[in-house]
Amino acid sequence: MELRDIEIFLTLADELHFGRTAERLHVSQARVSQAIKAQERRIGAALFDRSSRAVTLTPLGAQLRDDLRTGYDAIRTGVVKATEAARGMTGTVRLGFMGSVAHEIRDVIDAFRGRYPDCDVALREIVFSDPFSAVRNGEIDLALLWRPVREPDLVEGPVLLTEGRVLAVWTGHELAERSSVSVEDFADRVFVDPAQGSPRYWVEAMLPERTPSGRPIPRGPVVTTFHEVLTMVAARECLSPVNEHVPRYYSHPGVVLVPVHDVPLTEWALVWREDGLLPRVRGFVDVATELGPRRFGRAR
Repeated sequence: MELRDIEIFLTLADELHFGRTAERLHVSQARVSQAIKAQERRIGAALFDRSSRAVTLTPLGAQLRDDLRTGYDAIRTGVVKATEAARGMTGTVRLGFMGSVAHEIRDVIDAFRGRYPDCDVALREIVFSDPFSAVRNGEIDLALLWRPVREPDLVEGPVLLTEGRVLAVWTGHELAERSSVSVEDFADRVFVDPAQGSPRYWVEAMLPERTPSGRPIPRGPVVTTFHEVLTMVAARECLSPVNEHVPRYYSHPGVVLVPVHDVPLTEWALVWREDGLLPRVRGFVDVATELGPRRFGRAR
């Protein structure tokens, strides 16, 4: 099977639509159909079930997709690495971030650009309800996420930033006038429920299901973005812990932010796929490692 035919098969397995596959690969729809038919003739069985309504993988097609994916990704990464090595340090590092966190690593970005003037950094926002997909599928090279990240296919790299946390409550709430609160104050009060796209262990690092003494912290409305969190709190439907940088960048009518005095620091680390880094991305990680971590709002 030719490499291009493998690419067509894997793209169709992702898209499950001949038109979108052709558009994504910049080929004709007829070329996609011909390639799939040729593969099915060579193998001797159908790889896709087609109807007027949908395209789905057959069990054999799903097996072939899984078997081919790792090898194809390795080949593609190897070719890109060789090309980068031949050209030297050039190109763009794609960095995923949440909220305003990227602004706090401008020194890292500027230092990287200064060291490698033929390289650039492109920023893309990601959300806590789906923290890993973009880096996992190659849409970005690095993600800046809170620790811990315990995913078998991802690497947790250097910590760039640390910060404390605050509790978002609505105006007039009984905790709103406190100078600070404890995690024990979370007990028996309804908190946001992050969407299921985030691993529970990762959510637990920010919002535990129980206090240190074992009292439950009930979950309420499901949220998928930071702005939904503030909206739900202002509507008096729930509370939520947020990171200490939030008061610096955001204000929301009806929301009061109270420091939490007994939580561990949030540590923001770079995360990437375990199958390796392009030279320019490795250069960015090296610069970040050399500069080391710092507290939000303080000089490194």
